[in-house]
Amino acid sequence: MEHNRNGTLSVLWHGGNRFDIQVRRHTIRVDQSMDFGGGDTGPTPVELFVGSLAACVAHCAERYLHRCELSAGVTVTADYEMGLRPAHVSHIKLVIEAPGVPEGLRESFSNVIQHSAVHNSLRLPPETTYEIRIAEAAAAVRVQQ
Repeated sequence: MEHNRNGTLSVLWHGGNRFDIQVRRHTIRVDQSMDFGGGDTGPTPVELFVGSLAACVAHCAERYLHRCELSAGVTVTADYEMGLRPAHVSHIKLVIEAPGVPEGLRESFSNVIQHSAVHNSLRLPPETTYEIRIAEAAAAVRVQQ
């Protein structure tokens, strides 16, 4: 079965600080916490970002355990810190609980989980471009980062 490795998603505003991410047939609500003026109806974009990394690591870990015919049931906990000027995630600590990984496989297990697609995207950041479309303007403005 061939899998399309490229994709498109849309983010739609739903009032206040609420946005819905539409990806394939799924909807993910993001919002800000009440401390930052939101309604706390979903994770913040930063929480979703960190959660995406943790989920990708968990997925890679489970695939590894399955391939090695080991017991499933990985848990990943992510702690993160925010930096200022500019606002950014400055540190992420992932704790991976994978009971039953034998001593002889721990190094290869560690290598696998450190090369998830999301983690690789942090190491080798994607080229990000912005195209701003204004309804009243005939031309789009392109900004490249």
